[in-house]
Amino acid sequence: IYLQARCQIVSPDTKYFAVDWLGVEVTRVTLGIIGMGSIGYKVAQRARAFNRRILYHNRKRRRKEEAEAVGAHYCAKMEDLLQQSDFVMLVVNLTPETHKLIGKKELGLMKPTATLINISRGAVINQDALVEALQYNVIRAAALDMTNPEHLPRNHPLLNLNHIIITLHIGTATVQAIRMMAEEAIANMLAVLNDQPIPSEVPL
Repeated sequence: IYLQARCQIVSPDTKYFAVDWLGVEVTRVTLGIIGMGSIGYKVAQRARAFNRRILYHNRKRRRKEEAEAVGAHYCAKMEDLLQQSDFVMLVVNLTPETHKLIGKKELGLMKPTATLINISRGAVINQDALVEALQYNVIRAAALDMTNPEHLPRNHPLLNLNHIIITLHIGTATVQAIRMMAEEAIANMLAVLNDQPIPSEVPL
């Protein structure tokens, strides 16, 4: 809606503005987070401020006190989360297990009024299935910070749909975030050079 409104505002052909463009509230809705690691948990912390019901699915269940701190409820089956959520956010690493984690079956379980948000890797979604789901209004909309491939061909069908937002993997594109990442990388390198524990070691 906002992208269409901007196009109308700047277009020289605009003679009037539509009065029936209505968005969707992000408060008092159910957010389903698939992948409740450190990033997923931070999403839940921020989402709580919007008075949302928060569901999560993860390989490993969070400790009770951690879940209660953000008001998150565990779904042992991803299917239960998909069926109940108004917004489904993917916050998983790309592994053989998560490759095309969301496909035709999973999209069909979602509410027709639901929005799919992907802030992880593009390949966790079957994009052909997503195109079909959006074309036939199986779900309301999608917002992708990553696609597969990362730069879609100009004729890709996703780019011709109105109810989708695609960004250029810029979820961390702020001055402050880039600075913190650089400082963290430097701290890790210094730790290695000084034979000390690595602050942000990634398990292999």
